[in-house]
Amino acid sequence: MNHLRLEIICWSCLLIAMAVSTEAASVWKLPTAQMVYEDLEKCRQESLEEDAHTLRCLVKKLGLWTDESGYNARRIAKIFAGHNQMEELMLVVEHCNRMEQDTSHLDDWAFLAYRCATSGQFGHWVKEFMSQKEVER
Repeated sequence: MNHLRLEIICWSCLLIAMAVSTEAASVWKLPTAQMVYEDLEKCRQESLEEDAHTLRCLVKKLGLWTDESGYNARRIAKIFAGHNQMEELMLVVEHCNRMEQDTSHLDDWAFLAYRCATSGQFGHWVKEFMSQKEVER
């Protein structure tokens, strides 16, 4: 009898864990250049064109930033997975995130970490990604 109860509890926990992970995974989706431009315009209007605030607003809307942990390196790497350097990109983003972390100045943290991460090859990939919208027109 106790064995059966334990088995039911284990299966219940497993099903709950699967449901939570499935829900969390299904909530976020890869952004398109079109989505980025639309959210960027909204953020510009909300932030009165201030660059650091606009950037933080944008990356929050895209699900790439939280005020608690900064940039989500895994999600960013998924966007640029076609370059076959996901691990390296995650290391760069995580490094810049840690280096610039400042929870008392969130806009500056987001802006400086972005500038750090995009100072190399990743910056070219971002420009290439954003130019996709121009091709769609």
